[in-house]
Amino acid sequence: MEKILISACLMGDIVRYDGRQKKMDHVGVEKWETQGRLVRFCPEVAGGLKTPRPPAEIVNGDGQDVLAQRAKLWTSAGEDVTPQFVRGAAMALDLIKTHAIKIAILKTKSPSCGSSLIYDGTFENRLIAGMGVTTAVLRKNGVLVFSEYEIKAVTALINLGP
Repeated sequence: MEKILISACLMGDIVRYDGRQKKMDHVGVEKWETQGRLVRFCPEVAGGLKTPRPPAEIVNGDGQDVLAQRAKLWTSAGEDVTPQFVRGAAMALDLIKTHAIKIAILKTKSPSCGSSLIYDGTFENRLIAGMGVTTAVLRKNGVLVFSEYEIKAVTALINLGP
């Protein structure tokens, strides 16, 4: 049975920067959880950040720029947390390889997990096109990354029906 990597926050784990839950309610996801398909993971916590923590944003680019060392991740408190984000992304890649995962469902807008939109690095609640660090690593390694709003596409892809 094919495994799916999923952001732990989407499953209700208290790992978000603000310490709040962001559990996703979806019958398909619940079914996959029951089947043992889901591998929960939070790259930020795995990389060494605590919960709660100050929000972080990528400054001067997106996850691809972080990996190319053209951008960094800073917290709203002025702390460089780039190493923790990169470490968490590498740990996600290890999980992908261990479980032969080809699909991930990751939290949109996150500096780790965002797949099409992230915050612009100004901490002024502005979104830009781009991906988070973990998404960049996974996509570079052939993983299909979807947001929590694209479950229908994931369902179609793994042939579980509508």
